[in-house]
Amino acid sequence: MKNTIIITLAAVLLAACSGAGNTGTGSLPSEVTISKGVLKDKILGAWAGQIIGCSYGGPTEFRYATIIDKNVDIPWGEHYVKSWYDNSPGLYDDVYMDLTFVDVFEKEGLDAPVESFAKAFAYAPYPLWHANAQARYNIMQGIMPPASGHWTNNPHSEDIDFQIEADYAGIMSPGMPNSSSHYCDAIGHMMNYGDGWYGGVYVAAMYALAFVSDDLDFITAEALKVIPAESKYYQAMADVIRWHCEYPDSWEETWLQFNLKYGFDVGCPEGVYTAYNIDAVLNSAYILIGLLYGDKNFYRTIDISTRCGADSDCNPASAGGILGAILGWNAIPEYWRKPVEEVADRNLVYTEISLNKAAEMSFNQALKVIGLGGGSVSDSTVTIKTQIPEAVPLEVGFENHWPVGVQFLRRSISKVDTVRFDGNGIVIRYEFIKDASYKPHDYTAKVEVYLDGELSRTCALPAFGRGQATEFYYQYELPVESHKLTFKWLNPEDGIDIRLSRAIVYSDKPSMTAHCDE
Repeated sequence: MKNTIIITLAAVLLAACSGAGNTGTGSLPSEVTISKGVLKDKILGAWAGQIIGCSYGGPTEFRYATIIDKNVDIPWGEHYVKSWYDNSPGLYDDVYMDLTFVDVFEKEGLDAPVESFAKAFAYAPYPLWHANAQARYNIMQGIMPPASGHWTNNPHSEDIDFQIEADYAGIMSPGMPNSSSHYCDAIGHMMNYGDGWYGGVYVAAMYALAFVSDDLDFITAEALKVIPAESKYYQAMADVIRWHCEYPDSWEETWLQFNLKYGFDVGCPEGVYTAYNIDAVLNSAYILIGLLYGDKNFYRTIDISTRCGADSDCNPASAGGILGAILGWNAIPEYWRKPVEEVADRNLVYTEISLNKAAEMSFNQALKVIGLGGGSVSDSTVTIKTQIPEAVPLEVGFENHWPVGVQFLRRSISKVDTVRFDGNGIVIRYEFIKDASYKPHDYTAKVEVYLDGELSRTCALPAFGRGQATEFYYQYELPVESHKLTFKWLNPEDGIDIRLSRAIVYSDKPSMTAHCDE
């Protein structure tokens, strides 16, 4: 982060939003007293908002790498949420992933050890992808948090994963963004690091403030104070807020400006050099765009977050959840609320927890966090000691690592003699190729990888079930020089093969080819 010009949000707002109305520079009273009924209503609204946003964006998820045109119809109607519950319940990873952590807090208390969360997460029955999947693999291989989410052990560490799972922390910490950061720490570092972790920390802080303010300019700006100003993540979200001030009538212009500056992914092996982008910075921006331009209108908020594209079910889920915490369940328009009522007592897939039960569990946990934060709870009211946000520590993932090339291997490991590359890092993607007659069984391929003639790692690659590795091999922080990789498959089996697909090469600076301009 050397030589970085740090632009604080206050400077952004002062320069860009002068005369533009409320710029989020207000403050909260030191104490806020609300009835228990209001708190319950807001917590239910927060969980329901996620389900609504996720359901609305479901048909578009990762189908669009650009803005979803206004002429593309996105349906909604009676029994719509029930249809997803019945036919594609896996859509709700935004919710059932959160509930893993809510359930551990419920069973073991607010001081439950990270090992309990890691075990519940790694051995849960649901499928996982990206940073979550690599974290599961790491944990099952004995690489425990926080190492399981660190960028040197998890090529997906800056992906969206914790961002879509951090709602629990803000919901259990009403008015207390520093408490929400605390409950993000151990859990979020199981699968993410740096900007990937910040995505969850920021979302959780916005939830926390949504319980005590209905001013979205204030909420989005104040919550950003939990992120270090030196980070790329902070700068990106501050830019979104600034562009909202400059282009208050065009979310599309803000979308364009953001993608011109931040649309290049350096971490996720699936997203580097492709149109696919599951990076937390990009998807957090799409949550923020929906909240700022939606102006507390439920439809506009989730529609804009959806039409930003990319992870277009997760982003409206977060935006809908934050707005749901502001409005409360009863103030969500009936058009959106009614289809959720139909499933409110049905358990989410892979869980024994319904929407109503999740809200009750979060309410009970929130009462405890309020007490720990210096507040008080009476028979009918809660008094919350609000918190001035404090920045979490600075974390920089993939520092001095830039993608500089890709090698398309596209062949069996037995036919790959040597992979040569110049740089300081490499990630190799893979897949198992199985004959039709090959029967699934408990098989883990063991492959020795030699880097520059020395054994670098023995890769253990389960062929089936949970705990599969997301990538075949990765190594960062190498000397910037020429390197070579060779492989030795220790236990090949008939009927199954390892196919190496592509290798992403990194170096300490971007590669810029000088082309003839005639």
